[in-house]
Amino acid sequence: MWPLCLVFLLINPRFVHNQIFWYQPEQVHLAYGDTVDEIVVTWSTFNDTTESVVEYGIGGFILTAKGSSKLFVDGGDAKHSQYIHTVRLGNLTYNSRYVYHCGSSQGWSDEFWFQTPPEANWQPHLAIFGDMGNENAQSLARLQQEAQRGIYDAILHVGDFAYDMDSENAEVGDAFMRQIQSVAAYLPYMTCAGNHEEKYNFSNYKERFSMPGGSGSYMYSINIGPMHVISISTEVYYFLNYGIKPLIFQYEWLENDLAKANLPENREKQPWIVVMGHRPMYCSNSNTDDCTHHETLTRVGLPFLHFFGLEKLLYDYGVDLEIWAHEHSYERLWPIYDYQVYNGSYEEPYVNPGAPVHVVTGSAGCKEGREDFNATRPTWSALISRDYGYTRLKAYNASHLYLEQVSDDKQGAVIDSFWIIKDKHEPYKFARMDWAKVDSLRLKNLEV
Repeated sequence: MWPLCLVFLLINPRFVHNQIFWYQPEQVHLAYGDTVDEIVVTWSTFNDTTESVVEYGIGGFILTAKGSSKLFVDGGDAKHSQYIHTVRLGNLTYNSRYVYHCGSSQGWSDEFWFQTPPEANWQPHLAIFGDMGNENAQSLARLQQEAQRGIYDAILHVGDFAYDMDSENAEVGDAFMRQIQSVAAYLPYMTCAGNHEEKYNFSNYKERFSMPGGSGSYMYSINIGPMHVISISTEVYYFLNYGIKPLIFQYEWLENDLAKANLPENREKQPWIVVMGHRPMYCSNSNTDDCTHHETLTRVGLPFLHFFGLEKLLYDYGVDLEIWAHEHSYERLWPIYDYQVYNGSYEEPYVNPGAPVHVVTGSAGCKEGREDFNATRPTWSALISRDYGYTRLKAYNASHLYLEQVSDDKQGAVIDSFWIIKDKHEPYKFARMDWAKVDSLRLKNLEV
């Protein structure tokens, strides 16, 4: 007969997890450091291991790097706590496959690997999506397979995680981080905050992810091949109960970052400027959410005063691509500014477009289900889909950027694809379109 204490442990997995295996690393995930030459390894333990170590190398655990841990206490009633460890791996060899594991003398993770970029002529391939939860995470299995096959160089998760990371005293957040480990332990998992991260002043988001901006930061930028990728928080416009200072600080930081990115020597190296944030400026969904309003806060700024609007700022600094989520659907827009379409030409709208290109990709899968679209489509909407799925982006060179949408409902079929082609990258000039011709071109792009 088994001892009663053992029976108790077997029927109480939470007790086993929290009382016996506190020292075992879990929720392992990667991010870029300040540059793509640096990888940050992050993981959790449920007790203080007194050390945070990564053993790694090309072909074996030849090298050792040490970092630190920080106690994170969730804001819920249970004050669920864990130690979040971070270790930076620098001076990495280009174009090499590293194996690694993380932990301490009290317990090690499984072995994982990551690939460093080539030193020159890198054509980065990214998977992009938002709004993925623990329940109904339909795209996750396909992403897990593709990540471990080495298809991608990095992930962009455009807000809304787990639904929600703070739920059930943050145990839903723990479960989500374990689920994405099979993607994020192999690829830099780059993020931005969404509205579902708001609880306790976004603490579960800020503490669990180690982005280049540093602990507690909502925004950062990083150069990935020929792209300058900027991540911002749209939520600073909507949760003013946490103060207006984060909004002002982000706007000033963003303008400075864009100005620096547009210096001739910088734009020559990274000609493509890509911005990602959670809530879109435009969408044609049938709900009553943010982007269905004409004057979206992120687009025009604070109500009445219209301070700190982002659309003109991104336009003035020649941003090429704007990636959003929040709507549980996929939508590609014609090049747009202030509700006017500025296609490069009628036949080739994305060749030398006269305004930024917007893509909304929030259909990875979550318990809230899919979005519906308005029966009457706006003229600026090029293509829509309700399928669960995600977006792929590949930057081929200074002039060609390729995007495609993968439908998980259709077993991985590509349901949309297009090239953005530019002879030069600079602030836009107005080129008003003939709306009748735009309408005729739109009709060629039916809902898939």
